[in-house]
Amino acid sequence: MGASTSTSNPSLEAQEQETLASASLALPLLRAAFSRSNGSLAEALSPPPAAFRSDSPPVPPRFHDLVARLGPAIASLFFSDVGPAGDAAGWLGFLRGFNRCCARVPASQSLALLLRVYAAACADAGAPCGLQFHPDEDGAGGEGKVVGELAPGEIAVLLWMCWVMAWSGSAPGVSGGQEGGGKGEPVLLPDVTHLVLSALVSAGAVADDAGVWGWEVSRGGKGVKVQEFTSCVLSTAAGLGNCLSRYVQERFRSCAADPVEERSVSTGNTSSCNPDVYLLTRGRAWAISLSLRNTLSEKFLSASVIGMDTEDLLYRSSVHGKGLSRFWSCVEGYKGPVLILLSAFSRSGGDNVVTDQRWGIGILTEEGLQNKDTFYGSSASLCSTYPIFRMLPPSGMTCAGHFLFTTADSSLRPYCASDLAGKEKNFIYCHLHPQIRVYEAKPKPVGLGFGGTIGNERIFLDEDFSKLTVRHHAVDKTYQHGSLIPNQGYLPVEASVLDVEVWGLGGEATRRQQDMYKKREDIFSEQRRKVDLKTFGNWEDSPEKMMMDMISDPNAVRREDR
Repeated sequence: MGASTSTSNPSLEAQEQETLASASLALPLLRAAFSRSNGSLAEALSPPPAAFRSDSPPVPPRFHDLVARLGPAIASLFFSDVGPAGDAAGWLGFLRGFNRCCARVPASQSLALLLRVYAAACADAGAPCGLQFHPDEDGAGGEGKVVGELAPGEIAVLLWMCWVMAWSGSAPGVSGGQEGGGKGEPVLLPDVTHLVLSALVSAGAVADDAGVWGWEVSRGGKGVKVQEFTSCVLSTAAGLGNCLSRYVQERFRSCAADPVEERSVSTGNTSSCNPDVYLLTRGRAWAISLSLRNTLSEKFLSASVIGMDTEDLLYRSSVHGKGLSRFWSCVEGYKGPVLILLSAFSRSGGDNVVTDQRWGIGILTEEGLQNKDTFYGSSASLCSTYPIFRMLPPSGMTCAGHFLFTTADSSLRPYCASDLAGKEKNFIYCHLHPQIRVYEAKPKPVGLGFGGTIGNERIFLDEDFSKLTVRHHAVDKTYQHGSLIPNQGYLPVEASVLDVEVWGLGGEATRRQQDMYKKREDIFSEQRRKVDLKTFGNWEDSPEKMMMDMISDPNAVRREDR
């Protein structure tokens, strides 16, 4: 961006830095944050003091020290040349540091900056870390590179650190119990085992077989190299690289606000301190938010911090009862994005899947469900929720929400219309028994299906919600290839359904529309049930009685009424 010219002219460089920074945060807000945080940037960039706990795996001894060193690490890495508030050079140094960590850059570079912050915070806190930062050898002022490998426990700590960043931004007025004897309850960290396993299986450190069910982070094992970890994150949870940029912006927003007013807002610990009781746990909600690049990402991020609103739970088989008819009575008329979660365990006798092991899968669609005997929909995604997390968007689309295709030189390019030729759009199949049944030579299957073709769906849930069938991705041209079940083979897997949940993600307005739809349908049903006897004439004069009399005694002499 004209570096040689801008360095010789500070005013021109300041204008360039201001233009670049304004794309991420408003300049008046940045100036307010600069004036109020000057001299204490490390404190301004630190998360709110809180104590953290985890049910599984346990929180490492140095984790609280690492969180406390997060602000100083960011300040020393990016804002080391910030001068006094009244100095133009200080403002320029502040803009440089802000743009280094918050400007729009490739996802791999954002993730490298996050790993640098993690390594620096671990070094200051004395926590174990297998990462090292190597600056550029030519001294050209580049960002250098991070090398080394991450052990399973270190991956869990890194993910928890990123979640604390999101927690501090989503709940700035919340203070958990401080480690030194605070009054609030400790903040419950989400379970990230499924994300750690995803990285280890992707890198080949853990085999995708029966061992994943009994695997624990505390067990340790082979680590993952930085390059392999970066590749896994970009393909599975690309939003992880934005945690640093988002965190710094939220900290500066909080700093620019009135400090007295900020501290006066206290709602207790809105982060759930109770164990997760739904299939959509806070850890799974956060994993889904990291894999999305749309408005739904914010919805799931909020759910990972404070839990999902129970009013958004449209259907739960353990509460509303199993079966497609009960399912349909709860979701009919909901014209918004929904998340369907299925929990099942493989039946005994299968050779390609370890028997009697629980697993979960999900389907995320941005449109409501419809009762049709054909596939429909414009977009949806499949995901494996546990024990391993995987997101499978439509064919040709990455988890970041963009269509990319591999060229002959193994590079990625945006798609064109011809790339999608021949791809199927069999996203959703939802078919109930028709109210008026007619003879069908080849009746359509009754149930829920996703991907594949009719009768050969990639995922199919039967009418009674008792049997779930998952087929190999070879039968499907709608969603991306990938295993939905650990150790999934080529043969169809039949599993027994444990629980089904449907979460509505359209908000209060969509719920009101569904309520209006149900009330309207109830009125129509009531009108159809009522019989107005006044519309019927006298039985003695009715044609029906004449026909019955003729059948009973056809030879009887009848006088014609004239």
